[in-house]
Amino acid sequence: MYVPAHFSESRAEVLHAFIARHPLATLVVRTATGLDANHIPIELLLADDGLPRLRGNVPRANPVWQQALAAEPVLAIFSGAQHYVTPSWCPSKPRHGKVVPTWNYSAVHAEGRIRFVDDPQWLRSLVGSLTQAHEQRRGAPWVVDDAPGG
Repeated sequence: MYVPAHFSESRAEVLHAFIARHPLATLVVRTATGLDANHIPIELLLADDGLPRLRGNVPRANPVWQQALAAEPVLAIFSGAQHYVTPSWCPSKPRHGKVVPTWNYSAVHAEGRIRFVDDPQWLRSLVGSLTQAHEQRRGAPWVVDDAPGG
């Protein structure tokens, strides 16, 4: 991804905080028939080795867990605020008119290898963690045990 130097961010704590604020990622994987993109809720955890790990929930009905090529890298794109910027807003426009429109946006790209886990305890832990993160500010938060058969 092209990133102008003055917009680049490399501090891990800033990138991790961004992912926490914008946890719905576009997960891009390579399959036998080409690229596939899915919107997946993802959380970032620091592993025992101190390295970041992303974990997300892919519904069993989504065939990506069967079609992603395990040896290929994947890309998770976390998108934040974005907006068109008109040249009319540029202070230099009246002086020389040499301005063009642009698009301002914030995003974090995370690349790595994917591993699918088919373990009910692991999945329940992940869904519980994702749910708690997004329900915690509600007056009566929903919990996994509220699900039918929970």
